[in-house]
Amino acid sequence: MKKVSNNNLRNERGFTLIEVIAVLIILGILAAVAIPRYLNVIEQARIMTAQGAIAEIKGRLSSAQAKYIMANRGTAPNSTTLYTYAVDTNQYGTNLAVVGSDFNVVVASNTPITITVDRVQNQPVTPSVVGNFAGAGDP
Repeated sequence: MKKVSNNNLRNERGFTLIEVIAVLIILGILAAVAIPRYLNVIEQARIMTAQGAIAEIKGRLSSAQAKYIMANRGTAPNSTTLYTYAVDTNQYGTNLAVVGSDFNVVVASNTPITITVDRVQNQPVTPSVVGNFAGAGDP
């Protein structure tokens, strides 16, 4: 076992004040660059998630449209009829408002059908993500 003398401890040196300040400045610059990029990535993820919710609603509308066409001997619905047909959960089981508890989805029965997602996981999406679905019978 090697003995440590007091003389050896006195010769040990730590970082100088200048070195510590330089490291803190470098960390501050990295944080100033990284934090905005991280926040931008989070916002982009919310937008992509909202686009996925809109795609699901469009899929449900497309499914309801196909069911309508088959039930009505090839006659395609217009947007208003399709919307009414798609939200009739008692008969057709396609509830457009329920995509998941993580989204706030608004589906308007205008021509074309407008789908808006303004919140993802209770966080606002700025700007709101909007999609449209035109019924096959629309002009």
